[in-house]
Amino acid sequence: KKNNRGLHDTAYYSVLRSDLITHEQYAALFDEIQPGFFEREYVRNLPENEIACEQLLRLQDFDEGIYEKDLEKNVSFGCYEGDTEELRELVKRVVPGWTSFFNENSRIYCGFIDGKVASFCLIENFGEHVINGQLRKVGGPGCVGTLPEYRDRGIGLTMVRNVTKILRDEFYDYSYIHYTFESRWYAKLGYKTIIRWNCKGIVD
Repeated sequence: KKNNRGLHDTAYYSVLRSDLITHEQYAALFDEIQPGFFEREYVRNLPENEIACEQLLRLQDFDEGIYEKDLEKNVSFGCYEGDTEELRELVKRVVPGWTSFFNENSRIYCGFIDGKVASFCLIENFGEHVINGQLRKVGGPGCVGTLPEYRDRGIGLTMVRNVTKILRDEFYDYSYIHYTFESRWYAKLGYKTIIRWNCKGIVD
């Protein structure tokens, strides 16, 4: 465009109706991804005052530069190719109940320090779901954990950022975070809370 200072760039943005998802559609998506979730015994036994979040990020909106952390040179990232049983022992130190999710068929991504696992997560495929009348591919990082001695260094969130980028590059439409109490942490990457729930069901 041209104004009194000369030519300048102008950006126009719009939101399509198909981009807007209602709370009811979010709830339906949650039920599709986690069918019968509130009937599970471990969910029913949670304290009522514990409120967890489900989060979603449309990967078209993902900005991988939104989070940058200066990490030491001995930190690296990549898919786990070691002994699964050894990894399970590390997972057990973070959340013992997660160990069954890490097996030979799992797709596992890790952060490493000097080649040793510092953080870990699953790269999950939640399948295709109809959202606003369109078939969308949904994946996400699952069972995200960092060993206690390596926390507060930015390794875990950098790992999640990398997994989110992998999903985008593999043409997933949405990245989904299931069952988290760390919604503000994931929000640093652009994830938005779509559902909050407790042992009795969806709160809002």
